[in-house]
Amino acid sequence: MSSDAELIGRSLRGDTGAFVEVISRHETAIGNYLARRVGRQAAEDVLGDVWVAAYESRATYDRSFPEARPWLYGVALNRVRRYWRSEPAEEPAADLTRVVSDWDPWPAVDARVDAQALLRTALDRLKPEEREVLGLVAWEDLTVAEAGRVLDIPAGTARRLLHQARKALREAPEVAALLQVPTT
Repeated sequence: MSSDAELIGRSLRGDTGAFVEVISRHETAIGNYLARRVGRQAAEDVLGDVWVAAYESRATYDRSFPEARPWLYGVALNRVRRYWRSEPAEEPAADLTRVVSDWDPWPAVDARVDAQALLRTALDRLKPEEREVLGLVAWEDLTVAEAGRVLDIPAGTARRLLHQARKALREAPEVAALLQVPTT
């Protein structure tokens, strides 16, 4: 089986089917990454943009790396950033208290506060670069060095950012509440 680097090299020499094979190897992982970042519906459009951008920039791929997945995550991250910049600001939610005057939404809201909300709060407190490294390592199953490649930072910097993110999460009051342990 050919490596991604070999397939990209073949595509640069005119074998268009070779790049299609790279896409088929990684479309599920990249699609899931995009869905977590922009939502399932928008991810389909952004995924198409990722493949076009990857194809157009394939000559810049460093073929000393046999697997293209980290590079494709980098392309996807740039497309996600472009998508976020193009989105209009969210409209504030309508005042629901006028819908039904005797309806009290708070018990239902309280019942839905769960581990995911607590973890989201803790993650939101991380620095963006810490959150990106953590997400690439934890959710996308990349190595720390591969996460560094995605973010165009040295592997040592990626390791430091991952360490800082883990430490911040261990010390976050939300995580302590989730685990029901006292904070330090």
